[in-house]
Amino acid sequence: MTIFLQASFEGLALGAVYSLVAIGLVLIYKAMDVLSFAQPALAVVGAGIISALAVDRGINFWVAFIVALIMTGIIGALSERIFLRPMVGEPVFSVAILTLGLDVLYRTVLDNWIGVNPRYMGDPIFTWGEFGSITVGGIVLKFQEIGALITALLAVVFLGYFFKVSKYGLAMRATSFDQETSLAQGINVGRIFGLVWFIAGILAAFAGFFITGGFNLLTQASFISAFRALPAVVIGGLDSIPGAIVGSIIIGLTQGYVAYYQFPFESFTGINLGNGFSLLAPYLIMFVILIVKPDGLFGTEEVERV
Repeated sequence: MTIFLQASFEGLALGAVYSLVAIGLVLIYKAMDVLSFAQPALAVVGAGIISALAVDRGINFWVAFIVALIMTGIIGALSERIFLRPMVGEPVFSVAILTLGLDVLYRTVLDNWIGVNPRYMGDPIFTWGEFGSITVGGIVLKFQEIGALITALLAVVFLGYFFKVSKYGLAMRATSFDQETSLAQGINVGRIFGLVWFIAGILAAFAGFFITGGFNLLTQASFISAFRALPAVVIGGLDSIPGAIVGSIIIGLTQGYVAYYQFPFESFTGINLGNGFSLLAPYLIMFVILIVKPDGLFGTEEVERV
């Protein structure tokens, strides 16, 4: 039972990290009707900024953390303004390919800076408690994983309040339903696009820290972890924030259970699933769900007239 609870907790924490990137993906899709492949790279860009400020420049970690969140949001907003705004009205496929180009751009610059040696975040979390964790009932709870769960929960609560109450939140909702009608009502759709990318950038930076902080390190392969938010969004539905959360939890729990139960399963059955099966399993889950629900679990079914 302890192993099951440990696997569940770690899986939920992974799901929380993925949900931070996934929610940003959904916000962009709802606003611009395009899937941004640049979000996973933005996550590691945020982590890179934290490391550059806190470790290379010696700035207090928490100050560096806040500055990195804002800077990553600004990078996202500027990317939308410079590269994507001129593409409004162009085929969705072309815009999606452009976001893939942004992903390559972000990662190329970051990889050149990282080099071959992993980068530290300079955070104090690993010094808290028992090497960055506490043990409750035999279950090891890492402060970094607890932080990811709390951050994801607060992000959902904040965005829910933001969309229902604030002027810009209501404008974002209106834009996601109908851009032309929003323009006719006097809403600055371009500004809304920039705001969406700014928020998505901040959420990605949070995820980047939880992926690379503590005893984890920032490497050229760190973006792969953030990339798992893409199958999470596909599972939940590209236009559904609740779907993004559920999809992220499914991906996280799948990884957690496979990591703990793969070896006992192989020993019992004699079937060798391979060392990388925990990384492959989320995509297998995605394929199965898409066969049953092509638009995702919570996605809006699209009907095309012939």
